[in-house]
Amino acid sequence: MNPPPAPSPPHPPARRRRGLVRKPEGTKPRLLRVLWVLMLAVAGAAVWGGTALASPSSGFVGVTEAKATYGEIFSHVQANDPQFWNEVMRTVGATDLYVQANTWDPGTCGGCIPSTGWHTHPGPSFVIVTQGSVTAYDSGDPACTPHVYTAGTPDNAFIDPGGGHVHIIRDESGAVAKTVAVQFVPAGATRRQDAPDPGNCPF
Repeated sequence: MNPPPAPSPPHPPARRRRGLVRKPEGTKPRLLRVLWVLMLAVAGAAVWGGTALASPSSGFVGVTEAKATYGEIFSHVQANDPQFWNEVMRTVGATDLYVQANTWDPGTCGGCIPSTGWHTHPGPSFVIVTQGSVTAYDSGDPACTPHVYTAGTPDNAFIDPGGGHVHIIRDESGAVAKTVAVQFVPAGATRRQDAPDPGNCPF
């Protein structure tokens, strides 16, 4: 009878190389999922924060009386009667044109000072005051200078340049005020874009 084979010598312990750690399977996909969740959370917080910080209107109603979409516009007219007049208008891309009827009424907000809230438009607005008085303030003016426009006076109209120009229009007269605005914006754009209070005015 043959003797049992001699036991094999024990294997030396595996040497561990410093600085190298083997990652378990699936770590990379899991990390990507975590990053996606964080990105979505940040985006959601930004949207919520923008909405929460927007300054709401009060005692103000704007109604769209008419809207039309135009293709590219080019117009150049000169006249000499009753004075020299030169008009040039050109757009690239389609344009939405709005006619807005706006009303500020302190009786609808318990005697508050009616206000549009801080906002901007993606294009210019040509505004005519048809009743009462309104006061406009610009967000970029540290002095918060009031600009008053009154129906039936030489100062009954103004132009809001739009394109990120943040402003607020208030009715500080205590009576009803109304305006009509003609607005040009890029076709499909949001006509009014609310903005947070810039903090340059005491109200």
